Amino acid sequence: MRTKFEKFGLIALGALLGIMLSLNYPAIADKNAKAQLPLDELRAFAEVFGKIKSDYVEPVEDKKLIDQAINGMLSGLDPHSAYLNQEDFKELQVGTQGEFGGLGIEVGMEDGFVKVVSPIEDTPAYKAGLKSGDLIIKLDETPVKGMSLNDAVKRMRGKPDTPITLTVLRKGENKPLIVTLIRAVIKVQSVKSKVPEPGYAYVRITQFQEHTGENLGTALKTLYEQNNGNVKGLVLDLRNNPGGLLNMAVAVSAAFLPKGDLVVYTEGRIEESRMKLNATPDNYAKNGSKGDFLKGLPAELKTVPMVVLVNGGSASASEIVAGALQDHKRAIVLGTQTFGKGSVQTILPMNNGTAIKLTTARYFTPNGRSIQAKGIVPDIIVEDAADQGLNLREADLTHHLSNPRDGTKDGETPANVAQPIKAPETDGDKEKGGENGKPGKAVLMEPGTKSDFQFTQAINLLKGLQILQKK
Repeated sequence: MRTKFEKFGLIALGALLGIMLSLNYPAIADKNAKAQLPLDELRAFAEVFGKIKSDYVEPVEDKKLIDQAINGMLSGLDPHSAYLNQEDFKELQVGTQGEFGGLGIEVGMEDGFVKVVSPIEDTPAYKAGLKSGDLIIKLDETPVKGMSLNDAVKRMRGKPDTPITLTVLRKGENKPLIVTLIRAVIKVQSVKSKVPEPGYAYVRITQFQEHTGENLGTALKTLYEQNNGNVKGLVLDLRNNPGGLLNMAVAVSAAFLPKGDLVVYTEGRIEESRMKLNATPDNYAKNGSKGDFLKGLPAELKTVPMVVLVNGGSASASEIVAGALQDHKRAIVLGTQTFGKGSVQTILPMNNGTAIKLTTARYFTPNGRSIQAKGIVPDIIVEDAADQGLNLREADLTHHLSNPRDGTKDGETPANVAQPIKAPETDGDKEKGGENGKPGKAVLMEPGTKSDFQFTQAINLLKGLQILQKK
């Protein structure tokens, strides 16, 4: 007679096999070799499942155990793969198709806590002074430890005009910071531009959204008109830009590169994950050349002296643009080393209404450099006082993918890079008025102004001034 445990084990094994079928478990690992189900490992899973069902201190639903097993299987791969149950999948669709209340931060998971990758400009998180590298340990009165990233993000989202209190650990602070934010509908102005002084143009891209390329085209035409067609130099600011749509990264690159130049290519195991994207309308406009929103831009944009500003908050699509312009020697990249997210995630809907977000490829710059876990190293390293000590990057995240092409260790700067230029420390770089573990009102540096050290160095470079310091 079978024991109760054996019955549970058989049920668990059958349930797991059923789930694999519902998830379209492949009969073929590649075109030439059949995949074999790992029976020994499945038996071990069934044993653990049975033990939990029979011996755990209180009853646990089968669905909860299976969902958590799938979630663990995906989250253990890399920081960006995840399991989306039916509710999470619906929320993702709402978030990409409609409006929702949020805080405006790009986040990741590290050691069970939520880490801020980058606050998005003009959002509640940015205005409250949250910084890259901040570690969120509590959401209201609920500890983050033990939550999945999806659960944490779900808690941070909510109805606009509702409050949420974050408890934050920050490097250099002796006590946790208590920050209360008011959720808002996140409507980010993707492209900002101005004429900082006659003959020069400044463009800041905060995110790569659906209309970023179109808005960039309009901004560039306006800048040339404001300078009477005479632009001596251009600064493209990608700092604290967490990324976004891949085709818009191609569009931004195409605005400054000759038509047809390679912008980025991807490599993965399946054919659909391998592609090359060039500076052509077919790769960035919905209707190809008929919908080319970059048509009619001044020809001088392909040759005008140009500096791209980046920092540790520049990730993903930002790194694609910076890497393409750097490889083609179209622009000088200035700032600090970027975040290093060089992987592609695909949302794969399942038959049961759930979905998985799966890393399916790495992307590479035109010269074959992998950005993964390394980022873009600027041609000229210029540090900013506000960013010093905040060095969170992809390489710091648990289970991050390796860099397959570069022998340089994660976070290491090549020996041939010049001595970094450090910003002078001023009172404006600090928070004012903080008491009892609470941060004071953040003093925010306005990008593209005289108080922006990296920007002023970019303008000096465009003017031909010597800014490199001798070792």
